[in-house]
Amino acid sequence: MRRLSCGLLALSVALATAACGASGAEEEAGGDDGLRQVTVGVIPILDVAPIYLGEQQGIFEEHGLDLEFQTAAGGAAIVPAVVSGETEIGFSNVTSLMLGRAQGLDLRAISAGASSTGDPESDYGQIVVPSDSDISDVGDLAGRTIAINTLNNINDTLIREAVDQAGGDASSIEFVEIPHPDMNAALEAGQVDAIWQVEPFLTMARQDGVRDVFALYADVVEDLTVATYFTTGETLESDPELVEAFTAAIQESLTYASEHPDETRAVLSEYTDIEQGTIEELTLPAFPNEINRPAVEQVGELGDKWGLFDLEAVDLETMLP
Repeated sequence: MRRLSCGLLALSVALATAACGASGAEEEAGGDDGLRQVTVGVIPILDVAPIYLGEQQGIFEEHGLDLEFQTAAGGAAIVPAVVSGETEIGFSNVTSLMLGRAQGLDLRAISAGASSTGDPESDYGQIVVPSDSDISDVGDLAGRTIAINTLNNINDTLIREAVDQAGGDASSIEFVEIPHPDMNAALEAGQVDAIWQVEPFLTMARQDGVRDVFALYADVVEDLTVATYFTTGETLESDPELVEAFTAAIQESLTYASEHPDETRAVLSEYTDIEQGTIEELTLPAFPNEINRPAVEQVGELGDKWGLFDLEAVDLETMLP
């Protein structure tokens, strides 16, 4: 299995290069073993464990694919890589896809990726604060500084909605963009009042003594499909065999990951430097095969409400499989 290589691009690059139209799917040649080589953009977090596990178990090989992984800090950075043809397929939260579509990018979700467990007491993401913080609930986040991994995206949108529902002034929150691996140190140093953290870094933060405040994904939207695997409309139309093979393989991998949680945790050591003791304590996301359309629609409505995009320009019917 290949290790991750860094690749961050701004969304503006995608808008500039989209017209070029050169799909990476048309350029990839088969390897010496006859497998189709495919580059996939991912984030080095627990959400993508099923794709690594699927490759480890030979599921992608069975479908004729050999995966190359390229990493980014968040889905917003993966979108332009897919649009430009640098990667054929990407992993991204649903808001990043809607933002891209609202800006004229023909992005298509092809499979579920990761979902909330739906249980606020046991979900894979939490807003956390230092143990001695005076923040006791989500309403107390008004007027505070909060670290998230990508600005103007799914997390600040849901946080604003949660604070608003709690009666707080959502406009008074200051969001700071910090990659998930660096958030815990920023919180400990007092650079921010709270962080939105996900696994495996959530367990690491808890080991350092933070306190949970709010399960963002589980509390705001019921059974939230957080992220999907996606490609462009051009790749979908010009190389349907690739999309069909990848979709079948990732869905088998999601099922395998759901049925083998210990192996799902263990594969994290393939693409992160997380210690074994931490891996054993991780809370897994849910890995259903189906995208929860009502949940995605609700996230779209919130994106529209909080000014991220015009939902009519997104065209969810075209974006979702």
